[in-house]
Amino acid sequence: MFTPDTPFSESSECYYQSLNEQLAALLAGETDFICNSAQFSAFIMQTLDDLNWAGFYFARKNELVLGPYVGKVACTRIPFGRGVCGKAAMTATTQRIANVHEFEGHIACDVASASELVVPLIVGDALLGVFDIDSPKVNRFSEVDQIGIQTLLATFLQATKIQWSI
Repeated sequence: MFTPDTPFSESSECYYQSLNEQLAALLAGETDFICNSAQFSAFIMQTLDDLNWAGFYFARKNELVLGPYVGKVACTRIPFGRGVCGKAAMTATTQRIANVHEFEGHIACDVASASELVVPLIVGDALLGVFDIDSPKVNRFSEVDQIGIQTLLATFLQATKIQWSI
């Protein structure tokens, strides 16, 4: 079982640097996209405080489709431009929302969510999808969290083959 070796310290840069090293070790030797997506979601949920949902939505034409995640049952499809995830996908920009109840068009998959951080996954020039984190705490995510999650996602993408077949 994986156990983080650094205690949580209020979203510090040093904490995220330690998490990045641990994530690289966790993903070392495994390149499967679905496996690493699931591991990444669980890793984030296990290592960051005050979260109630962490997971992926993958781009399919003009919508996002639910991928591996940890949390309550979620919305399965989100059109580009709708909600925080849809806006991140449509604009290809990170969305850090202090209070989702003040975000026009917010999609409440879990009514307990109060703040949200959504990072688009761009590979080359293509949108692969988004990584979404929700918290029941208003203003949970700082700029340090945003940069830290973006760095962790870069490590995830570097370790993972972005292809799969059914």
